[in-house]
Amino acid sequence: MCLVSLALGADARFPLVIASNRDEYFKRPTAALGWWSAKAGDAPILGGRDLGAGGTWLGLSAHGRFALLTNVRSPAPADAQAPSRGDIVPDWLRTPEPAGRFWMRTALAGHNGFNLIAADIPADECFWASNARAHPQRLLPGIYGLSNAGLDTPWPKVDALKARMRSSLVEARSVDELALRLFDALADRAIAPDPALPSTGVPLAWERHLSAAFIVTPDRTYGTRCSTLVITEYRGDQAVTHVMERSFDVDGHASPVQHTVLRDWPGAYNARDISTCAMPAS
Repeated sequence: MCLVSLALGADARFPLVIASNRDEYFKRPTAALGWWSAKAGDAPILGGRDLGAGGTWLGLSAHGRFALLTNVRSPAPADAQAPSRGDIVPDWLRTPEPAGRFWMRTALAGHNGFNLIAADIPADECFWASNARAHPQRLLPGIYGLSNAGLDTPWPKVDALKARMRSSLVEARSVDELALRLFDALADRAIAPDPALPSTGVPLAWERHLSAAFIVTPDRTYGTRCSTLVITEYRGDQAVTHVMERSFDVDGHASPVQHTVLRDWPGAYNARDISTCAMPAS
């Protein structure tokens, strides 16, 4: 995953909203949104799946955890022997460990650079973590943006998606309207002007291509593979969570939207408590 906006407790109607794009090489085999288990006997998780390494970039568990991951762009070459970063999300989703213990174990595993946003809603744990930082950061209610640098790093596409998230929450009158607005924001192919581009160690031509929210490279080898939304809404006293995903081919043409509805996700809990997610002391 390479671009995310997260609205956490920012709107009373929609206490959790995630809008994200996954950018990847098209030669890497991928399974679309669905239920699957990382290991035999594990409880299933909902998300796409990297069929090469076996992990995922975004997922939810039935018992109330979610996580998403982005790579960190760096001039330094990646360690080919490092464990797959895609294992971090299913590891969080299936473990009963509290966030602090999970992070101590994950930080020492030797992964290449990554960002992780993870939450255990029933346990009131919600945090951003990066292997470039010693400790996770508690997420307070608000709207956040993340790409291939630190949380809320003001890259043009990060700022633009956060702004679209904010305006969409104000203007949308239904889940369907909110989803349309967010899918439209994720489909933005505008290239940032050169003075606004970050310098991450890739050639200038690649910085230009990667500055768009939706990426289609000239050689069609790399680009946005899917757009995923997670929207929790209230229907009276019931929390209903919608997980929607739209996949794309090498030319950027979209498949039909896959839509999974989770009622009372993650079970008997008050979804408004997500606005008070806390990170335990390290």
